[in-house]
Amino acid sequence: MMIPPQTRELALRLLAYQNAAGKNSEPTELAAFRVCETLRQPLCALAGVAGFRSLLSRALTLARAEAPSLSAIQVAADGSLQGLDKFRSQVDAEQAREAGIILITQLLGLLVRVVGEAMTLQLVTSEILPDFKFSQSGTPIGFEAIVHEVDDLQGVSARLERLAEQYPPVTDALMTISGNVLNTATVLAVVAAIKSPKPN
Repeated sequence: MMIPPQTRELALRLLAYQNAAGKNSEPTELAAFRVCETLRQPLCALAGVAGFRSLLSRALTLARAEAPSLSAIQVAADGSLQGLDKFRSQVDAEQAREAGIILITQLLGLLVRVVGEAMTLQLVTSEILPDFKFSQSGTPIGFEAIVHEVDDLQGVSARLERLAEQYPPVTDALMTISGNVLNTATVLAVVAAIKSPKPN
């Protein structure tokens, strides 16, 4: 399965923020496993424990093709990762970091295929990048224009929904367009959040 470059870029961004948020005593090369753990609860709520375990197991299998050292890692029945001590003893920090990037990239790629790009971005941003706020005081000027466009798109979507109620012959078409516009607004908002520099 070909992974788009932007998926790896998102994985790198998530890992960078997870590193920054981690405790000083925690090895930075384990950030990928903290990302998996952070996503475990919301994804279990979304897909069930078995569904999340299946998803993570598949991501791990795909990642092992590029990073065989991940064979030391196993997915437990509850969806958590096991074997981290063995894994760390077999690789150096740089190898562990790269293996982690590969694992998270594969997991995100599968999530996009299963639930779509908009929902994947919304999920990982809300769970791992919760500090992003869309406000004039906290958003860099260049990104305020994007946030303004997000607001405009959300307004367009709401107006289309109202029109759909008023004109039954085109209700289905207008509701579809409204949904597409809202999805676009969501993706735009999340991309702005991911690309925006983290506020000090």
